Amino acid sequence: MTASRTPAHTALTARLRAAGSVFAEDEADLLLEAGDGDPVRLRSLVQRRLGGEPLEYVLGWAAFDGHRVRVTPGVFVPRARTAVVVDHAARRLQRYDRVVDLCCGAGAISVALLGRVGALDLVASDVDPDAVAVAAENIGDRGIVVAGDLFAPLPDRFRGAVDVVAVNAPYVPTASIATMPSEARDHEHRVALDGGSDGLDLHRRIAAGAGEWLRPGGAVVIEVSDAQAPASAACFTDAGFDATVARDDEVDGTCVVAVRRA
Repeated sequence: MTASRTPAHTALTARLRAAGSVFAEDEADLLLEAGDGDPVRLRSLVQRRLGGEPLEYVLGWAAFDGHRVRVTPGVFVPRARTAVVVDHAARRLQRYDRVVDLCCGAGAISVALLGRVGALDLVASDVDPDAVAVAAENIGDRGIVVAGDLFAPLPDRFRGAVDVVAVNAPYVPTASIATMPSEARDHEHRVALDGGSDGLDLHRRIAAGAGEWLRPGGAVVIEVSDAQAPASAACFTDAGFDATVARDDEVDGTCVVAVRRA
């Protein structure tokens, strides 16, 4: 008998639905799996979820691009839409190319690129020490994870030699954070969300600094909202890049691809 047909699953689904879960049946499946037959553990997990804690924190992982990526409370939870960055970055990469996963969070982009491309000379960087710790777990010995502000902690051997900088930098305007869903607003670290007054503070800084690290013909692939995409692309064009906007309706994701001129 599958979990979806058991009385326990039916009862849990009803509780989750009553609490407002849109995907109550799927969540019940995952919580029962995580409970692993231990009623005390399951009760704790369910109470956390019914208390409003994001499902990914309760489970300890988030699904992303076919992988289970470990996450811990406060660390940015990977969104499906970021697969647009993975897709456009992977198209520009071959095995052993040099890659920077900037503002890496839990390292989801790194994990996905390693899965799609294979071995890479990869460095992931984030300013949040909690994110760095989790990314190091997810990436393991397949790359290096460093802590610091944007490009500052990168190894010198990457200077002028990077093939792709893949980025999901914060791009929510400061004033808009208050309107975000509670699961993000109340649980994820603000440093992972706040993009400044127009949401593009980090985009401008990355556009200003990326040229020093990319090889000629190398590219920044950076996530952005549809509405902000033209302004983000302009940041990179003004900094001397050839920038285009790419959209993936399947994952509802948008990115700017900015290529360093030769």
